[in-house]
Amino acid sequence: MKRSTCGRALGAVAVSIVSVLAMSFTGVAAQADPAPAPTEQALAELIAAGRKAAPVAGGSGSACTSGSGAGSGNGSGNCYGGSGSSSGSSGGYASDTVGYGPPKTSWVEAFGYGLTNPDVAPPGANDWKCKPTAEHPRPVVMLHGTWMNAYNGFAYMGQPIKDAGFCTFTFNYGRANLVEGGGLGSVLPGVMGTGYIQDSAKQLATFVDRVLAATGAAEVDIVAHSQGGSMANWYTKFEGGAAKVQNLITYGATHHGTSLDGIGALGRAINNLGIDVLGFVEIFVGHAGIQQTIGSDFVNKLNANGDTVSGVDYTIVGTRYDEVTNPYELTFLRAGPGATVQNITLQDGCEQDLSDHLMVMYSPRALSIALRALDPAGHPQLECAPNPWLIGGGGR
Repeated sequence: MKRSTCGRALGAVAVSIVSVLAMSFTGVAAQADPAPAPTEQALAELIAAGRKAAPVAGGSGSACTSGSGAGSGNGSGNCYGGSGSSSGSSGGYASDTVGYGPPKTSWVEAFGYGLTNPDVAPPGANDWKCKPTAEHPRPVVMLHGTWMNAYNGFAYMGQPIKDAGFCTFTFNYGRANLVEGGGLGSVLPGVMGTGYIQDSAKQLATFVDRVLAATGAAEVDIVAHSQGGSMANWYTKFEGGAAKVQNLITYGATHHGTSLDGIGALGRAINNLGIDVLGFVEIFVGHAGIQQTIGSDFVNKLNANGDTVSGVDYTIVGTRYDEVTNPYELTFLRAGPGATVQNITLQDGCEQDLSDHLMVMYSPRALSIALRALDPAGHPQLECAPNPWLIGGGGR
């Protein structure tokens, strides 16, 4: 029997969404030229698209418990549980790093090393004996993105931030396997950040409490990439993080979701007609991937009461060449009461930086933005250097 025209169309949409998500999260399909900047009205329409998301059933997550748990202050705990909050299976856990990987200036090389060494820390991170100083009173928590891990997220930035005088910490969150809804990508050993983002925010809450207990600090600063940024934003809004975070610095964060060049938005529109095309795609890309499309329940709730929370200072970095969080302006935030927001386009003042979604974490300019946000007096100047696509690190 031949498939109907409608069936063929839906199948094509599903395959397109899977292809773009897969290529985007792994950096294969980065664009050489930035897309034209959308108008403010177009952005507003994108954010509003799919507001009436298809109803979903609740789920409950499984907990992975071992080690000393929250508040131990010694880095010995290695699993954190969570609970699901959307459709489908749920579960997964977070884990501490074991050992250290070498510094890298190339994202491709770091990604490969992270696949074969999925549990190592990036250089400079997770010295649980480190104590903050009066000049740098807050430890820095670094958060990787979807389909990445602690190492390949910060193999470039980790050591320079440590060398600047900060106690730096990171962990692997959202470790959900195929059965738990992590998608087909989760079969690879270094692919993490695939479970429900709400679960990952609970894992972050546990980790931050351990960092505060170990260092004696009252607050942390967060440097986050992609999903790590929106997950940290959820933590500040719904998991008690507002009182524990001073600076939230994000790169290519999916704060308002992404259209994935319009394909994610199209899938959401079809979903809202009652045809669960995104549920099918979720099997391939995992819970977190689908949650980051425009109009998802996650994105809608994240921003329902404004972009920010009082008491947090936000530094939000977007790149014109971002093929994952696009239009890239969707990453930017509007300051609400009691919050400050600095939205930065990476190429402003440095057109030779061609960083896309993944290369941004290997950009000398992006690193200098983080250091200036963490310590404006000590690092007032921004660096500008060529950052080739696929290589990163200024091409070194």
